[in-house]
Amino acid sequence: MVHILKNEKLEIHIDLPSVNYQFSRFDWTGKITAVKYKGIPVSTQEKIDGDPKHIFGKGFYNEFGIEMPVGFDEINKGESFPKIGVGLLKKDVKDYHFSHPYRIQPATFKISENANKLVVECESKSLSDYSYVLRKEIELLESSFVIHYKLENTGAKTITTNEYCHNFLAIDNELMGSNYILKFPFDLKPEIFDAALNPEKKVLVDREQITFNNTPEEQFFFGNLSGNKMVQASWELINTKSKIGIRETGNFKTSKINLWGWKHVISPELFFDINLKPNEEIEWSRTYNIYEID
Repeated sequence: MVHILKNEKLEIHIDLPSVNYQFSRFDWTGKITAVKYKGIPVSTQEKIDGDPKHIFGKGFYNEFGIEMPVGFDEINKGESFPKIGVGLLKKDVKDYHFSHPYRIQPATFKISENANKLVVECESKSLSDYSYVLRKEIELLESSFVIHYKLENTGAKTITTNEYCHNFLAIDNELMGSNYILKFPFDLKPEIFDAALNPEKKVLVDREQITFNNTPEEQFFFGNLSGNKMVQASWELINTKSKIGIRETGNFKTSKINLWGWKHVISPELFFDINLKPNEEIEWSRTYNIYEID
């Protein structure tokens, strides 16, 4: 079932845990597949040629532990480890990789709906002294929406990982090009990035913004844009042709921001670090404002 939150300005399409995407990477709780502002799409999908098998990202999918899934290094092949928001995954390779198709034993999900809000709760099975309860609330406001997270450690071991939202963005389905401007609330210094994959040199990184001199045919990636410095978790994407902007603001600071994209999509990623002792809980949120520019 697809759940829709809608008002006069915004329309948010959300797949429930048992619908469509059932792969082992992204969180299944409240999968935001598409967002429209006054009928104009501001999000897209990972693959430009579609996703008939529902194994790739869409809209505003988030993920826990892209590089450090809980408990993976502590177990042998054939044993299972928890992937937060998904379930128990079977370890069948030496090194973890987010795109590997792990066998899944799904977690338990509970859903609560009302006119402007969807709440999905994910409760894990206990495994190797790890267990948790994740609660995600997606709330629709006048011209914005908020994703509230609450993670409770119900196990006997500390949960150390991170979470980010992939943000598959494209305004009015326009390909990446000279009409896009991406801004961050700090100076961009390419010499301190962890990685800079820009094979066609079509992505331009200036001190105050990221732009394009043409549409990239190949994927691009920039790692750790703040160079490990703690900065406000925020970005802003503007399309000067459609005159629509979208901004994400986290209620936290971050030391890790990545940027991935392709010809049809751009994905700024704000990471939230988690170090949760037994019987502790933590809350954080991401607010997305969509607006028109002069």
